Amino acid sequence: MSVELQSRETAPGRFREWFFHRPEDTARHAGPHAAQHQGERPHPWWKVMCLTGVDYFSTLGYQPGIAFLAAGLLSPIATVVLVLLTLFGALPVYRRVAAESPHGQGSIAMLERLLPFWRGKLFVLVLLGFALTDFIITITLSAADASAHVVENPHVPDVLHGQQLWITMGLVGLLGVVFLKGFTEAIGVAVALVVAYLGLNVVVIAVAAAHVAQDAHRITDWTTALTAEHGNVALMVAVSLTLFPKLALGMSGFETGVAVMSHVEGDPDDDARRPAGRIRNTKRLLTTAACVMSVYLIGSSLVTTLLIPQEQFEPGGSANGRALAYLAHLYLGNGFGTVYDTSTILILWFAGASAMAGMLNLIPRYLPRYGMSPEWAGAVRPLVLVLTGTAFLITWIFDADVDAQGGAYATGVLVLMTSAAVAVTLAARRAGQRKLTVAYAAIGAVLTYTTLDNVRERPDGVKIGACFIAAIIAVSLVSRALRAFELRATEITYDPRAESFLRDCARRSIRLVANEPDARDVAEYRDKVRQIVEDHDLPNAGDIILVEVEIGDYSDFESRIEVHGEVMQDTYRVLTATGSSVPNTLASLLLDIRDRTGVRPHIYFEWTEGNPAVHLLRFLLFGVGEVAPVTREVVRRAEPDRTRRPHVHAG
Repeated sequence: MSVELQSRETAPGRFREWFFHRPEDTARHAGPHAAQHQGERPHPWWKVMCLTGVDYFSTLGYQPGIAFLAAGLLSPIATVVLVLLTLFGALPVYRRVAAESPHGQGSIAMLERLLPFWRGKLFVLVLLGFALTDFIITITLSAADASAHVVENPHVPDVLHGQQLWITMGLVGLLGVVFLKGFTEAIGVAVALVVAYLGLNVVVIAVAAAHVAQDAHRITDWTTALTAEHGNVALMVAVSLTLFPKLALGMSGFETGVAVMSHVEGDPDDDARRPAGRIRNTKRLLTTAACVMSVYLIGSSLVTTLLIPQEQFEPGGSANGRALAYLAHLYLGNGFGTVYDTSTILILWFAGASAMAGMLNLIPRYLPRYGMSPEWAGAVRPLVLVLTGTAFLITWIFDADVDAQGGAYATGVLVLMTSAAVAVTLAARRAGQRKLTVAYAAIGAVLTYTTLDNVRERPDGVKIGACFIAAIIAVSLVSRALRAFELRATEITYDPRAESFLRDCARRSIRLVANEPDARDVAEYRDKVRQIVEDHDLPNAGDIILVEVEIGDYSDFESRIEVHGEVMQDTYRVLTATGSSVPNTLASLLLDIRDRTGVRPHIYFEWTEGNPAVHLLRFLLFGVGEVAPVTREVVRRAEPDRTRRPHVHAG
């Protein structure tokens, strides 16, 4: 009976520990940008490339069809333009992002460093809104396209036709289950899917190219039609440039490539702050993925344009959204075509894995550090459930319609790419690299044009992004307010003189006086000490240590506290602490002094004059205001045992 009872009592505890496990638990105060998640081993770059590649490479499932619908017979030339902008635009930008932000924060962190205080926080929240738009729509759109391939396969029973919504829901749920199991399992699945999918595409494109070679007239017919429609080559290129925004989905995958780079294996002797090996391997990942995808995009666009009748690309046509699958069935039979469909379905389903991995890496790096999410948001599995639930909601709203989600997907991708181009332009300018600054600025101008053109034609993407942004900001501000009374110190350090003050006073009693620094002269400290002694009837002013808090970035939620001691005019002992909030810093200092010395310290305040509501708002926004009651409340919540709680006095 006792064994059974113990099992019943410990099972929920084991589940809770598993469910709320945080990869960085063993290094909670190592900072939000710790070099490597604890307990999760890094992986070779080519394996991580497969994880990001399930998003990037899976676009082959629908990109040739999108390209033809947008550009018609110009599709191969427009695709070459897309490839050139990928290789000489997006790729250089993200190689620089990888070097500037080697722990997976991406271009968002680069821009955050340029904007201090609340401006930077709100800007990051806006970019996170677009990032979530990109990543969530990647999950829902890819799963919806996979379900479309399911119902369009000739061997699928009729009972599944019209059930695309529920098939998509099932695929999204299955993806969530994979990530509840663990990241390593996701890597293994991604490698298998990418290798199989790229191999099958080689076969399809090669067989299709052989049929083009056998019917050489197809090429002459195509070039003749192009010349008749557009005239010379220069005009064809010019028209292709204007069509580029419609093909921009073929550039997806770069942001997730840098977002998950903390999982890329580096060199054994990598410096934690600037891991040269990881940066080098991430650049290999980005370059290899871009080059491989470029070859596939050009080859697939060429053979589908030359071999598939135009009407088959139209909505309702057999090649709509599945041009390569159409060729697989046509030239290799329904058996091979079904294998190809199965591979396409699986990689489209798992394309959401790179997006999920990117969100699981980005969100815990920002929102918990800002205090703008519940503490559990730093744990992987609860976050997986929240993101999966959001994907369910988006799928239901759009009824698993691929076309309806395309605008939102393109908007998220292009906004993040544009912000990355701006970030690397500013980084190059700061480094004094004039030629690179001009080059990155030119790339940024092209991406800005592409983004604006996409927004003009498909404004639904901005609307969805705005909904994500509004939701993030609302939840973040509410969370920040609810968590305002938590301890926020990641680490507290003392210089030798500060330690000597505490050792000396700990022999009798530790009496601290909170002082808001002004002139910091003898008169200020003399008047402050006299006032406190009179208000609280203290027997000995010689035991008093004045404490002052200097506010750094008041928009930060957590901060490292450094305590310095000094003697002013050989009379007054002063401790100066740095922090993001006066009350929380003082509360952290009181509890730390108690733990260091074994003595419950006293702290004395002067009541703040003015409207308490205004002072509370000043505390929430700027870390100052109603100091005495807030300090006492933070201490009370952090230490429920009254007999161990530091003494807080106000008068």
